[in-house]
Amino acid sequence: MNPRMKLLFRTTLLVAFASSGLTAAQLSAGSVAVKVPSLDRSEGNPVVLPGHWFVAPVHSMAPAMVLLHGCGGNLDDRGRLAQRYTDMAARLNTMGVHVLVTDSFTPRGETQICTRKTEQRRINQLHRRRDALGALQWLAAQPGVDATRLGLLGWSNGGSTVLSATNLKHSEVAASAVRPSLAVAYYPGCEAERARGYVPSSPLLMLLGEADDWTPAAPCQALARQASDAGAEVHVETYAGAHHGFDGRAPLRLRRD
Repeated sequence: MNPRMKLLFRTTLLVAFASSGLTAAQLSAGSVAVKVPSLDRSEGNPVVLPGHWFVAPVHSMAPAMVLLHGCGGNLDDRGRLAQRYTDMAARLNTMGVHVLVTDSFTPRGETQICTRKTEQRRINQLHRRRDALGALQWLAAQPGVDATRLGLLGWSNGGSTVLSATNLKHSEVAASAVRPSLAVAYYPGCEAERARGYVPSSPLLMLLGEADDWTPAAPCQALARQASDAGAEVHVETYAGAHHGFDGRAPLRLRRD
């Protein structure tokens, strides 16, 4: 990994645990509701994703990132954008990075897919990959956004989307004119892209919990080794004793559903 990218990865990692000085409510009030066309289509028309657009306080062309939610969606129990996303948006805005948070579930009539087996989910990685690619195209067209500095950051199912949307083995990814310059995945599921063969379109950072029994670290470490052996820039940070969702505020609990 080149020194500039390593510094960027380290900064992204550190900022995830730093204080932004803004509350989630303050930041959410400052976001703009937007509509983001997916590359996915329904009845011949693009699926339109609800989004929250957080503009960084900068006066020049700035980088931008897409935040991709996990299997529980991005809304809290009051129907508001959950604190995980407002917190990360605040931290990235503080760094001078614009942020787009997209919602893959609401336009498809879902609120969560955590309790469904993978093969029974109506929303799969094909849909989410197309959503992410559409979000990157939307970002590249926004005033004040440096289209050469775009990023994808996702959690869990959204982390798997990061892998899917950066894997050049997918024809849509290989054909995309807009590609991220970096990608970050918190505790993704790695089995599918590892089996497919992961050829990343951008440098990747994965943040993994060693005690994660939902999306275990081992397949992701194997994916990273395979990609690195082929010359790709893939970096892994693991945390001893950390379970799935280790960056959240909720207490640890065992799900049996």
